[in-house]
Amino acid sequence: MRLTASRIDISPPTPAVSMTDYRDAMARLAAAVTIVTTDGAAGMAGFAATAVCSVTDSPPTLLVCLNRSSSAHAAVTANRVLCVNVLDNRHAALGNLFGGRTPMPERFAAAAWHPLATGAPALDEALVSFDCRIASASHVGTHDLLICEVIAIDGGTGARPLLYFQRNYHAIAAPPPASEH
Repeated sequence: MRLTASRIDISPPTPAVSMTDYRDAMARLAAAVTIVTTDGAAGMAGFAATAVCSVTDSPPTLLVCLNRSSSAHAAVTANRVLCVNVLDNRHAALGNLFGGRTPMPERFAAAAWHPLATGAPALDEALVSFDCRIASASHVGTHDLLICEVIAIDGGTGARPLLYFQRNYHAIAAPPPASEH
């Protein structure tokens, strides 16, 4: 028990969780696969990401986690803009390109892209693309947590999102057609 100026802390010490145990556990958390892109004065770059989520709809804001050792880190943080492209199951090979050590020009040459309001590349066949300005960034461990203001949305094509689960890509079956009442 510790006595502080304003309260008594009686919580037990937090047990250490190994990196391996944590990674194995996180492999069981299915996540949408995205490609996060940027373009601007610091150049064009992109990376595959599953650590992306909504923060709030007022104002529309996303959280994007970016490893500081990523080849895209310098460009993303200097350009201060990015586009989160949600992948369809047809894009597994593209996800692998952006998730590996493939040179940036080869990554972008493998698909068709168009710029949105920020100039960041949006994937032509993405399920949806969120064009963003980075509002703030925080360092946590090996990553930067980027709070991103969504300034444009580009609805794409497809209906079968690509998921990452147990260290592999998986497709979700297309939903049945909407019924009319």
